[in-house]
Amino acid sequence: MAELRNLVLVLGDQLDLEAAAFDGFDAAHDAVWMAEVAEESTHVWSSKPRSVMFLAAMRHFAQALRAAGRPLHPMRLDDPTNQGSLAAQLQADIERLRPARLVMTAPGDWRVLQAIKDVAQAHGLPLEIREDRHFYGSVREFAAHARGRKSLRMEYFYREMRKRHGVLMQGEQPEGGQWNFDADNREAFGAAGPGSVPPRAVFEPDAMTREVIALVEARLADHPGRLDDFAWPVSREQALVALQRFVTERLPLFGRYQDAMWPGEPWLHHAHLSAALNLKLLNPREVVDAAVAAYRAGAAPLASVEGFVRQILGWREYVRGIYWTRMPGYAELNTLDAQEDLPAWYWTGATDMACLRDAIGQTLQHGYAHHIQRLMVTGLFALMYGVQPQQVHAWYLAVYVDAVEWVELPNTLGMSQYADGGLMASKPYVATGKYIQRMSPYCKGCRYDPAQRSGDAACPFTTLYWDFLMKHEAALAGNPRMALQVKNVARLNDGQKQAIRERASAIRRGEVR
Repeated sequence: MAELRNLVLVLGDQLDLEAAAFDGFDAAHDAVWMAEVAEESTHVWSSKPRSVMFLAAMRHFAQALRAAGRPLHPMRLDDPTNQGSLAAQLQADIERLRPARLVMTAPGDWRVLQAIKDVAQAHGLPLEIREDRHFYGSVREFAAHARGRKSLRMEYFYREMRKRHGVLMQGEQPEGGQWNFDADNREAFGAAGPGSVPPRAVFEPDAMTREVIALVEARLADHPGRLDDFAWPVSREQALVALQRFVTERLPLFGRYQDAMWPGEPWLHHAHLSAALNLKLLNPREVVDAAVAAYRAGAAPLASVEGFVRQILGWREYVRGIYWTRMPGYAELNTLDAQEDLPAWYWTGATDMACLRDAIGQTLQHGYAHHIQRLMVTGLFALMYGVQPQQVHAWYLAVYVDAVEWVELPNTLGMSQYADGGLMASKPYVATGKYIQRMSPYCKGCRYDPAQRSGDAACPFTTLYWDFLMKHEAALAGNPRMALQVKNVARLNDGQKQAIRERASAIRRGEVR
């Protein structure tokens, strides 16, 4: 066998033929390594839709590699020689293939990076980690932005990115004369509901994906989630179709209704592109460019396009910078000392709270929920309940098809659970059930009353909101964005406070759910 010069490692979230790891690739001397291993579905209790998303996309990418003439050494999940973990499989294949060097694009998970580094060191092999060009900016550039700042608000970073990359700019000024259009966005649906919403782009599983579905059903039978209507894009070609469909059909109303919720309507006007982006089936530049082109052509309003661009050019780049400049310590943060266990019904959706039942139910069915369902329903409840943030992180990483740790961890620990003490968010995002009532009709069909904070009919969100403020009153009093909310605690008499505490205790004991 000819000497193998470079063994190019490709992970399940690096499915890009143009990745830096392939620079200088020579089919006569180099080969690609990919491995499907059980560890990636078991280190957190990965849902069936998430596991199928990654495995099916990996197999379609392996097909694209072969078509491109790149020698491939794959390991399938059901291969009897499978070692079960990335590290063990890589070690076994190094001994078999004897490469002179390992090459990879920077991964999106600290745990995986350390495991690969350890294997390379144990074998005395050089490991070349190349820049991930998928992103607009590098981690080094984010670190330079963060240096010396007392706070790391996304808004300032986002404005820098807009200027640097000339996105929605008129010279030195933002398009339309303002940096964001929140005042024009984030409406609730009227009483009649969302009306006619274009159907999402669906992709009937082909033979390869059906094979993966059968494998996951067999191997991960006890994992949460359903696969009877799996229809996510698992190839670049499908992802491009999904992008075009969003820009044409849903982008015009995306901004206006991006925070709205409606029972039984999981998709609404959202993009559903985050999984394709995070697995690198789509490049963020082509996604942003397509949205901006729609605005320039008069096909989508500036408010919607700016709101969408901010999620990708701003928030997505920002959380990656937070992750890689703060790990590994960031994963252990717990500023509020939250120690409760995640309620078991997060894995089943078996709760009487209509908003949570719907959000968790669709999450388990599709591996998807939009950002407000994550932040202000499932995340909000966990925050006020006092769930240990690492357990919340494990749940989010497990259940969503777009979950890769670099993006999921900061969103969960920082934005949702305030576990980083305000590094990312200027305040804990806490609210009573009245917020959910304002943004959706869930409360009309719920046994709980969002206006009540104690008693048998009290909405658990409202009870836990007041309990949260009382518990953290001293710590939050100095936060200017929380001052008015905290002051309201003083209006409660001792009897009211005791009733709230008793109701909150009953919720945490599982007597109310």
